[in-house]
Amino acid sequence: MHDPFEVFREVFGSGGGGGIFGSIFEEAFGGNERSSRGRGSDLRYDMQISFEEAARGCEKEVTISKMETCEVCSGSGAAPGSSVSTCSTCRGAGQVYVTRGFFNVAQACPKCHGAGQTIDKPCPTCHAAGRMEKSTKIKIKIPAGIEDGSRLRSSGQGEGGSRGGPPGDLYIVVHVDPHDIFMREGQDLFCEVPISFAKAALGGELKVPTLDGQAIIKIPAGTASGKLFRLRGKGVTALNGRSVGDLHIKVYVEVPAKLTVEQRAKLQAFADSCNEETHPEEQSFFRKAKEFFR
Repeated sequence: MHDPFEVFREVFGSGGGGGIFGSIFEEAFGGNERSSRGRGSDLRYDMQISFEEAARGCEKEVTISKMETCEVCSGSGAAPGSSVSTCSTCRGAGQVYVTRGFFNVAQACPKCHGAGQTIDKPCPTCHAAGRMEKSTKIKIKIPAGIEDGSRLRSSGQGEGGSRGGPPGDLYIVVHVDPHDIFMREGQDLFCEVPISFAKAALGGELKVPTLDGQAIIKIPAGTASGKLFRLRGKGVTALNGRSVGDLHIKVYVEVPAKLTVEQRAKLQAFADSCNEETHPEEQSFFRKAKEFFR
């Protein structure tokens, strides 16, 4: 018959880190192999750009204040020429285990405060921290076709790691200003342009805006309000640069706000001369409405 106390010791360990639960906690907290060199934190920068910059692409320079590895001690925290030795208490792990009832709990080493090493003479520049706060100018390339809310990563431009560890990354979140004229859906642009009643009725040429300047579209005679015209290749370039969207122009007929006496008389004369052939859709609608109410 097994000794119940022996079984207990095999499962929970004897307090020195052995047993099933001892192994679990060693794995969770890194055990005795834990390194004191830590990767630096990632940083976020919110960048505001114009609609045109998002469509065409641009390069921006940003200034970021961040923690960087000390150039004097290269992140070791020790003054040049002084020695850095492994902590004799935690043996470089940066943590020690204390017994709490049945469990072994890891906590920061009281001698090296989690660094895993001791310094004879601290660096006079960073005061043994291994890092210093600095303002750094970074150039960011914004690709053409980027959309609002997109995120760019600049590798290694985050905060410097502790004890000479690798730096983190910088993430740039792009915010695009709305445009006064254009609206964007994917690679396509949309724009509403007013035209006069005379141009809609008689037809003619209409100058419309694009990202590259003005373009001219032909308005057929009898163009209805809401008619959509498409200019191919006048939209936004795809992020991969392999295709370009289109520009969609929606025209709407502008009703005259003020008329002179002469203009009103001429317009009235025109209205009196109109018949079913002049406004076929209007006549068709009222015929249907008349039948509906019978």
